[in-house]
Amino acid sequence: MHIAFIGLGNMGLPMARNLLKAGFTLSVFDLVAEAMSTLAAEGGKACTSAGEAARQADVILTMLPASQHVEQIYLGDGGLLVNARAGAILVDCSTIAPAVARKVAQAAEEAGFPMLDAPVSGGTAGAAAGTLTFMVGGAAEVVEQVRPLLERMGKNIYHAGSHGAGQIVKMCNNMMLGILMAGTAEALNLGVAHGLDPKVLSEIMSKSSGRNWALEVYNPWPGVMENAPASKGYAGGFGVDLMLKDLGLALEAAIASKVATPMGAQARGLYALHSAQGNGKLDFSSILQLLHAS
Repeated sequence: MHIAFIGLGNMGLPMARNLLKAGFTLSVFDLVAEAMSTLAAEGGKACTSAGEAARQADVILTMLPASQHVEQIYLGDGGLLVNARAGAILVDCSTIAPAVARKVAQAAEEAGFPMLDAPVSGGTAGAAAGTLTFMVGGAAEVVEQVRPLLERMGKNIYHAGSHGAGQIVKMCNNMMLGILMAGTAEALNLGVAHGLDPKVLSEIMSKSSGRNWALEVYNPWPGVMENAPASKGYAGGFGVDLMLKDLGLALEAAIASKVATPMGAQARGLYALHSAQGNGKLDFSSILQLLHAS
């Protein structure tokens, strides 16, 4: 199977690398030449454009920053719908607005291409280990066609429903994640301010009713977990601005559907303030710094 992989950022690069390790033929494109060179050295083919990468591919995978990038690369002049070969399956793994996912999928299907929205959860560690969770929207039979491919990058593949359903699941998941991370940071900050050791506090809470993923897997206090971004100067991982984007998507959806999400809105406000103070590129667990400084 020939795969085109477009978007080789913190998530896309290790995902594409796992496909190469699995023996797939890979054509890649990214605006950052260094990322393409890395995969070319491992057996991928670096291309001069997304269109070139797509022309011979059986499956086209995209992992892009935001809705506008997905719209442009699929629907823009010289985009993927123009360059994809007949019969290609399109899979967008970006996290974008559900309405945009549905818009692009409709245009793709009108052009004769089956398409899935398949955002992921698991972070950069999950991308590197091939243990991501895929939340997939689209036709069930298309999901089954690409399941062997997704299983090379992820441990859990869920069909959530029709077009846009994967994005809705991801939106809800990341709103919860933002709330949990802010709450975990707040609790740790309170305990340490009263003289507790953050490792001891984290251990006790992880065995109590306050346990959660942010506390147990991605602890925001430096030094508690050796491999967490917090212990590496909050470098890498999932950026503050990306979390802010996702919380914004949730807020937009809540307003559109008249659903109350007060905690999601509060988390978005905290991340917006943290980003405005120049921390947008840090890992989102750095929200602790905002609370610690207050």
